[in-house]
Amino acid sequence: MTIKIYNTLTQEKEVFETLEKGKVKMYVCGPTVYNYIHIGNARPAIVFDTVRRYLEYRGYDVNYVSNFTDVDDKLIRAASQLGEDVPTIADRFIQAYFEDTHALGCKHATVHPRVTENMDIIIDFIKGLVDKDYAYESNGDVYFRTRKFDDYGKLSHQSVEELRVGARIEIGEKKQDPLDFALWKAAKPNEIYWESPWGIGRPGWHIECSAMARKYLGDTIDIHAGGQDLAFPHHENEIAQSESFTGKTFAKYWMHNGYININNEKMSKSLGNFVLVHEIIKEHNPTVLRFFMLSVHYRHPINYSDELLSNAKSALERIQTAYQNLNHRKEASTNLTNDNEKWLAEIQKHKADFIREMDDDFNTANAISVLFDLSRTANYYLMEKNTSMEVINQFIQLFEEFFQVLGLTFDTKGELLDEEIEQLIAKRIEARKNRDFQTADLIRDQLKDLNIILEDTPQGTRWKRG
Repeated sequence: MTIKIYNTLTQEKEVFETLEKGKVKMYVCGPTVYNYIHIGNARPAIVFDTVRRYLEYRGYDVNYVSNFTDVDDKLIRAASQLGEDVPTIADRFIQAYFEDTHALGCKHATVHPRVTENMDIIIDFIKGLVDKDYAYESNGDVYFRTRKFDDYGKLSHQSVEELRVGARIEIGEKKQDPLDFALWKAAKPNEIYWESPWGIGRPGWHIECSAMARKYLGDTIDIHAGGQDLAFPHHENEIAQSESFTGKTFAKYWMHNGYININNEKMSKSLGNFVLVHEIIKEHNPTVLRFFMLSVHYRHPINYSDELLSNAKSALERIQTAYQNLNHRKEASTNLTNDNEKWLAEIQKHKADFIREMDDDFNTANAISVLFDLSRTANYYLMEKNTSMEVINQFIQLFEEFFQVLGLTFDTKGELLDEEIEQLIAKRIEARKNRDFQTADLIRDQLKDLNIILEDTPQGTRWKRG
């Protein structure tokens, strides 16, 4: 089977072919670390962590680079408001980022470069653009000559003239054309700064990713990814800078995840619906938030609400319960049943279905549907009077493979939904009627382990949480 990726650049699904056999060079734009991350930041972190996990599952060696913007206007403003210096604030929120994304199941990148640790290469990159006359100095600032790059607008599929209509020169800017953008900003009084050929200052936002992607991955990379809001102007400007500097294609495949709405409204500070991951995971299992994010195709918009997160929790628990049931039944299984081949074939079909869906532009929504199918098949199998250790182990292994790819865990925090408890009790009653006391005792023990206490009465079986 072949992996296909929707490429924003061509607006088509393309067969994924790497620059170097078996290796993937992948750059994902990271956060500006002036505050805790919001769920808009969390979506690309989860989505592209999953893309990376799947590529590794399919045998690729992935060099995954995701940066931290640890100096810019937002950080400078935060430092002024809090009476702290920029590095202190950046360090605090980088640590917070790792805590939040680790809770969400995201692996560390191969490298997490910081702007302030790569100032020399950024300055050299800007010097190279000035030397090639793609950039110019103006009173301590340096700007990129946008019109000189003939392909400007190719990622956002807009012409230079269309872009010019919305372009303007802000107060204090000294650029020659409204479309030009800053590569270096002269320092204002009391701002953090670095020495450069154009005087003291700091980089513009776009140049950092071009410079660091080149340092850690080379002139041309396989995948460049980020949120849909970054396609223009950030990624458009990265292409212009990088391809003007190297004369080579910057990235083969461009991937962008869709927007997040809150209760059917666009998330924004002005609407007061700005939701921080740090706050969500105080009240909700972070695995549920990850499952929720993956339940919609990454390119589609997703709507967040407490109700939808609660629905995701219930759905995930049904899958986790199927896995737990397999592990409880494993102890009573043998290798003496006759239908092993039929069930093993069913398991392999689910695996093939999962790979097919993930190969199709990393369709996690459909992959989760396959996970539900696997759960149903497992539940049907557990209704068999005799079960095989071989089959049970194959079920368990496939659950664990799928969860590893999706970055999910099997931790349910000891909770089952009421309807799932009732279903297990019904199975236990049926087992007792059939004098299958071994299965009945297993279900009782399973529920006991999950802190569910059963009481058999003349009126039927009652239960309560311990």
